[in-house]
Amino acid sequence: MVDLQELYGVLQEHIRPQHLALAIKMAKSPDEVPPKLRHPAKDMGFQSAICQGISIARRYGWALALTREDLSCPLAKVVFGFEHEIPYYTKGFACAEMYTESEAAGAVTEAQQPKFPYGVYHAILVAPLMRTEFEPDVVVLYGNSAQVMRLVTAALYKRGGRITSSFSGRIDCADIIIQTIHTQDCQVILPCYGDRIFAQTEDSEMAFTIPRARIAEVIEGLKGTHKGGVRYPIPSFLRYQAVFPEKYMKLEELWRQGEEQP
Repeated sequence: MVDLQELYGVLQEHIRPQHLALAIKMAKSPDEVPPKLRHPAKDMGFQSAICQGISIARRYGWALALTREDLSCPLAKVVFGFEHEIPYYTKGFACAEMYTESEAAGAVTEAQQPKFPYGVYHAILVAPLMRTEFEPDVVVLYGNSAQVMRLVTAALYKRGGRITSSFSGRIDCADIIIQTIHTQDCQVILPCYGDRIFAQTEDSEMAFTIPRARIAEVIEGLKGTHKGGVRYPIPSFLRYQAVFPEKYMKLEELWRQGEEQP
């Protein structure tokens, strides 16, 4: 199992997140769901959007399991393979006149949305790193743009180059989980409209994901870039001489002229 305790410590030291970093796993059967995880429908009395469950986990520190019965978001049910892609969805009707001008444009958006095949997975497991009882597929951390930038530089420390991410402004739970699993690469996440409404993600927040295979690489990258001088909080450059208002500087002029004190 990957060393989530080490990852937690390195993130606390080098990123200093406001909220908890999370481990996420796509479980294929009920046997993969640890018994202590909370189900929103059964244990909390309501169905939850995936982004909402992620927010509960990162803000409350709770570990959750989200099955089809726990989910409230119809679009998430489709892209995570808990429901079939019916024509109303594939032809763009759920997207048109809100995110796109027409059904045709909506169909293009839906076709490009990351998805899992229908029926492959039973549940989405979400837990804070220090409460994780499963081998994660993905780690996600929300932060400000400087913290996400810091994670980008860490992810590129060993290999160089650039990180490629794509955005649509909707269904960011698929970007967080599905796209990260599909690409097996880190992703910069732009929180979607629903994430901001239902999960109360703030305007100042972005997110960053790490697939399991790259966790050790990011840990080494955070340490290496820190040693190289790339730090968070970002240090301000303060070794310069300030310029003061003219009336302030008149004092310097009078002192130079030998002006006596009153």
